[in-house]
Parts: sequence; structure tokens; C-alpha cells
Amino acid sequence: MYRYDEFDHTLVRERVDQFRGQVARRLSGELSEEEFRPLRLMNGLYLQLHAYMLRVAIPYGTLSGRQMHKLADIARRFDRGYGHFTTRQNIQYNWPKLSDIPDLLTELASVEMHAIQTSGNVIRNTTADPYAGAANDELEDPRIYAELIRQWSTLHPEFSFLPRKFKIAVTGAPHDRAAIRFHDIGLQMRQNSAGERGFEVVVGGGQGRTPVIAQTLRAFLPKRDLLTYLEAILRVYNMLGRRDNIYKARIKILVQSTGIEKFTELVEREFGEIKGGALALPDDEIARISAYFAPPAYELLSEDDADYLAARRTDREFDTWCRINLKPHKQLGYAIADISLKRSGGIPGDATADQMDIMAELATRYSFDELRITYKQNVVLPHVRQADLLAVWKEIDAAGLATANVELASDIIACPGLDYCNLANARSIPVAQRISTALTNSGRLEEIGPLRLNISGCINACGHHHAAEIGLLGVDRKGKEFYQITLGGNPEDNAAIGQVIGPSFSYEAITGAVETVLDTYLANRQDGERFGETWGRIGPRPFKEALYGTA
Repeated sequence: MYRYDEFDHTLVRERVDQFRGQVARRLSGELSEEEFRPLRLMNGLYLQLHAYMLRVAIPYGTLSGRQMHKLADIARRFDRGYGHFTTRQNIQYNWPKLSDIPDLLTELASVEMHAIQTSGNVIRNTTADPYAGAANDELEDPRIYAELIRQWSTLHPEFSFLPRKFKIAVTGAPHDRAAIRFHDIGLQMRQNSAGERGFEVVVGGGQGRTPVIAQTLRAFLPKRDLLTYLEAILRVYNMLGRRDNIYKARIKILVQSTGIEKFTELVEREFGEIKGGALALPDDEIARISAYFAPPAYELLSEDDADYLAARRTDREFDTWCRINLKPHKQLGYAIADISLKRSGGIPGDATADQMDIMAELATRYSFDELRITYKQNVVLPHVRQADLLAVWKEIDAAGLATANVELASDIIACPGLDYCNLANARSIPVAQRISTALTNSGRLEEIGPLRLNISGCINACGHHHAAEIGLLGVDRKGKEFYQITLGGNPEDNAAIGQVIGPSFSYEAITGAVETVLDTYLANRQDGERFGETWGRIGPRPFKEALYGTA
């Protein structure tokens, strides 16, 4: 994985020193909260309902055991003993004291981490396929290019005050595991007829109050031109994006109002003027960054491990976890192991300091010192020998981390909601807890099969409800919490926006409504269809009849 160079170390150290002075001025009263706001946002610090919240960057979701240990240490020393992993593959601390933030940032810097550009109208943390470098269907490791984007975009002088926040996602496989079509810019590795590898570039995706699926801007972009083309897109957006209306400031609105043909013309014109300049990526620079992501020293194994297979035959719980939480690895004898942060009745995405330490130890011992954070708010050990999986499972089971539900209905994405966020209309966490408990107790999770169920506490859609097969949106009705249901969303290759199914349900009724949706799906499913396939075949009518008694 990438290690900071001298420039990185200097930049982060100077930013911490600068912010220490700004915090001191706020604490002394020299700066008002209004004056302090733009300064703290540039350092990932939010003011939520009850306290400050710090969002820490985990670039493209990759971190080492040492870094995870440090996150655990920070949770103990500066927070309330836990952290919350987010849909941008970052971590948030919900209760730090303002006076402690400079020391907290100094601790992060000691393990090559920071909070720069995790908030504000800038290019946010670039996300990537959490199985990068390990997946058996990958064309090329997308983290190489996510790191190049990180270096290009960090404190970019031209893009430090964009019309609105800006999000980029990269995947290196034919199957999209990074939800690229719901991003401002999405990049998917492609191989052309000549055998050359480059990127399909999609633009203008997003969620929020105006959900939009990104459109293809370039079917094939040579790798050499990646940063130049991104620069061209951002220049067009920076010049033409609206700054007079926060609700119309995202690039998706610009693309819609301009039209994809005209927007493409503007980008290509800008690209033509700067192509071949200082941002062109020479092969040796790509090779230099690629070396940081070289494959680990795998053992050369010729077949599946006999003891692992025997353990699966004799231990039903272990076999269930393997069947649901493991993904195929490109190296024979290894597996990708998902660790669910979605135990029944738990808070989606939360991990205690003790759990973080355990995951860090497991990474060091069994996964070449690597962990990944997923946009689904789980953790991954990307390179585990089959021979070690039983030992890993026993340790995470003892730590309450062996829930076998990855990609099942109780693997719920949820924003912090009204428990923390001052923008929310309704709570997300207790709804997720109640639904998770009900589904687990029903014993039907595997019968239901793979299904995305996401919850957002407000229209900003931080819980990705638009992109779920079952999405819940918290709304305020005369001071009471209600939840609107959307059905049929999909964040992957055939991206789709969920359709609002009808009037909202109260906090007390929403769990039952979700169960009714699932009952309707199971009653109408044919030949093992996934929810989206059944939805596509039968449409909304049966669901409306079941929920409301009429279509």
C-alpha cells in the first residue's frame, strides 16, 4: 500500500500546526463559530446536534494494521470508545472535544492519516472497489489510479472552492463494486479491441433530493490522459456550475441543464487545450505508484486447503459464514473475507476500539497487514489463506464480528440520522436495529437471498436509499418521524433509482411494512429471482396492494 513521501509528511504536519492555531483562536473567543466554520470544514470537522464530529480520510478504503490500531487508540482517548465507518470508506468520531482535535490530528499524522478534504466544497475521498488487488475478475488494481487522483486533487489550488462537494469512484473490474454511476465522476477500467487498458468515464451521477444516474462521457480514455481529462471536467464544472443555489450546485444539475452532448463538447474542447501537458501520466510514473500496490508474497498453493474444507463440512456455523461472507480470490488457496459490522440489533458501521484492535491484529497475522473499508460500512481482510480462515472466524466470533449476513437484507446501510445529524428529519439507527432484529429472528435471511436495504434520515441520502432494492427515507410529518419506501434501486452495473411506492409509514409501522414488502417478493418470486428481477417483471402493483390495499 502507498506510503507517504516527504511532500505528504510536510503537507499534513503543516496543516495540523495551522489548525492548532485556529482552534486556539476559537477557544479564546477570537473567532466566532461562524468565522471558525469554513476553517474547521477544511479539516473535516463538523458541528452536529450534540458535539463536534471529525471525519478521517481512509483513501480508497485501504489501511494497515498499524493504522487501524491507531484508530482504536483515538477512539479510546478522544471519543467514547468506538468509531463509525462511512459510505465513503472513511471513519467518523462523533464525540471529540474541540480542544483535543489538534492532538488527535497529530496522532493521525503519526500513522500517515489525516482529515483533509473530508468535508467542504472540494474533491472528497476517492473511493474504490474494496476487493481491489484481490478480486478474481479484476483487470487492474484501481487503487493505483485512486492514489494518483488523491495526489492530484489534494489542496488543488483551482478546485479548493468548487460550487459543491465532488465525489469520484474507481473500479478496476467489469463488475462495478464501487457504485460509480452514483458519483459525480465514475471510472471503470476497460480494455479496447487493441488490448489497451483505459477507463470508461461517466459523469453527473448522484443521490440527494435529485437522484441521477451518471452518463458516459468517454467510452475509452487512455490511462495516460486520466488526470488531464479529470482536470478538464472539473474546469468546466468550476466555471459553469451554479453557486447561487445550493440545491442546484452539483455537477449532475449542470450536466442535465446543459445536456450530455453539449457538456461532452465543452469537456473535450478543454481537454484538447491541455492534453499532453504537465498532467499527462508517463508510464514510469504509473509504474512507480503501481509498485506500492504490488501483490503480496502469496504462497503458491496448488489446490483448496484440505483442513479448511473439512472444517466447513463439520462446523455448520463456520460453513455458513464462509458461504456468505467470503469472496473468491485471484490466488488459489486464498479468500477475501468480509467482516460484517451489522450484527443483529447493532448500529450499522460502528466498531468498538477493542474490535478495531482485533481486526488490526488479524490483518497483521493473516492478511499481509491490509484491511479495507467498504462503502457498505463493513471491513475486509483481502488476502487470507484458506488454511487460516477457521482461526480468523473463531477470533471474530469471540469479538461479536462473525455475523454471516454480507449482502443479505440485514446488511443495512444507514446514515447516523437524527441521533447525531442536524440535517436529519428522522432517526435511521433505531429503525435499522429493529429491522435487522426482526429479519434475523425470522430465520428467513438466506431464503430472501441477496438484497440491499438502505436507510437515510433525510433527503440528502447519505444512507444511499435511492440505490437500494428497498430504500427508506426519513421524513417529518407535523413533528413526527415517518418513512417513505422506495423499491427497485440498484447501485451496480444496471444502475437504477428506486421508485417511491406510496405514502410514508410511521416509525412504529415501518418494520412491518418492510416485512410486507419482503413477503410480497417471496410470494411472487420465480426460479430464484433476486428482488430486482422480480420487481422488474411484476412492477409496483402487487407491492402497493399488499401495503395499502389498493394499487
